[in-house]
Amino acid sequence: MKKHLLMLALASTCFVATHASAMTSAEHKAAKDKIEADYKMDKAKCDPMKDNAKDICEKEAKGKENVAKAQLEQTYKPSDSNARKVEEQKVKATYDVAKERCDDQKGDAKSACEKQAKADESKGMADVKAMYAKK
Repeated sequence: MKKHLLMLALASTCFVATHASAMTSAEHKAAKDKIEADYKMDKAKCDPMKDNAKDICEKEAKGKENVAKAQLEQTYKPSDSNARKVEEQKVKATYDVAKERCDDQKGDAKSACEKQAKADESKGMADVKAMYAKK
């Protein structure tokens, strides 16, 4: 009986702790609005830049926004699916920036840079897939 009561108390404590840390709809909306405001601010920092530096800056800002949104969804509704999306967004953001950096190069160097960026993305996505296939 004592064991049963102890398990019940432990389970209810976990439920209360989980419920207390859950994000409300209003908090979710506020966090989403903050992410969008941060993106606009980061993108505005790119405006004085020129050429490819501006493009790289914008890709970095967009990648940061996408990762933040994915992390927010994972915080709001934790799941393996949302956790996987966070990791995929990180890989995609890294790829987009790396590919944009390749535009500063010419000819064979640019081609090699793009191939390396694609290879890194493929490896990153394969790692994410493997990590979540185990679960």
